[in-house]
Amino acid sequence: MAALQGVWLSTGFDLGEFFGQALAKADPEGDVQLFYPEEVPDPAAIRFALCWRPAAGAFHPYPNLALAMSVAAGVDGLVDHPGLAPAIPVARIRDPNQSSQMAGYVAHEVLHRERAFGQMAENAARGRWQRIPLRAPGSTIIAVLGHGSMGRAVVLALKTLGFALRVACRSAPAEPLEGVTYLTGEEAIAQAVTGADYIVNVLPLTPQTRDVLDAAVFSRLKPGAWLIQIGRGEHLVEEDLIPALDAGQLAGATLDVVRQEPLAPDHPFWSDPRLRITPHVASDALPEVVAEQVLTTLHALRDGQPLDLAVDRGRGY
Repeated sequence: MAALQGVWLSTGFDLGEFFGQALAKADPEGDVQLFYPEEVPDPAAIRFALCWRPAAGAFHPYPNLALAMSVAAGVDGLVDHPGLAPAIPVARIRDPNQSSQMAGYVAHEVLHRERAFGQMAENAARGRWQRIPLRAPGSTIIAVLGHGSMGRAVVLALKTLGFALRVACRSAPAEPLEGVTYLTGEEAIAQAVTGADYIVNVLPLTPQTRDVLDAAVFSRLKPGAWLIQIGRGEHLVEEDLIPALDAGQLAGATLDVVRQEPLAPDHPFWSDPRLRITPHVASDALPEVVAEQVLTTLHALRDGQPLDLAVDRGRGY
């Protein structure tokens, strides 16, 4: 049987360099053949695309495309893509390691501030022995926005550490954690963030959640709160962030995602000491997991079987 032909489609990230070796190792029979766009011998033979934020016209050359698959958990760059026909299925990677990675990232950022590790590092550099007052974790309110696989892992980790949690979610979980407040409905986010010490954003990007982190949300937080932004860059109204910091409504923010990635070297966010910036690394799918799930999905596509990793394009995830 001829190999199923596909194309790498990405902006600013060499997917072939990062995942190509793992895919080749997982596909010793050569069931799949992948090309960079400039190397495609016959665009009509391309049946699938492996994607990361494809450019506006990326899909146009391939008239027989039957699948667009994200190499990450997020699919907003595909379901909202103007060049991808609505009838084409979209699939994504579901690496169970990513939930644990995300939970660890959030726990680290909360504890870094709660335990004043930044201040202690400065004290150590100056040879200053100074004890830092502590507060009970249960007196610290953390609002978590989103309760998908990532959100659930974040909530479990923070619950284990003893923090008070409010979770804004689409629907109440079938197995709620004891002591966690779950909020649903149109006012869920407003209710969750009111008086909170932290706001952790793990929402998917949909038309309803775009620009959700704005001045109105920040105004409801306890003065001096902290934002941990690990959803999508388009969730945050960046023009509202610095005024919230200047007003003291936010003491600072951890930004793992921004609207334009990579963040420009001269962007003012870099020089603001109130911001902790990481380059979209809160979690990442492991190459071997990506390879396994891509091949499983492509074999199902070839054999006319259901695509277990397909997403609901109407819901956006």
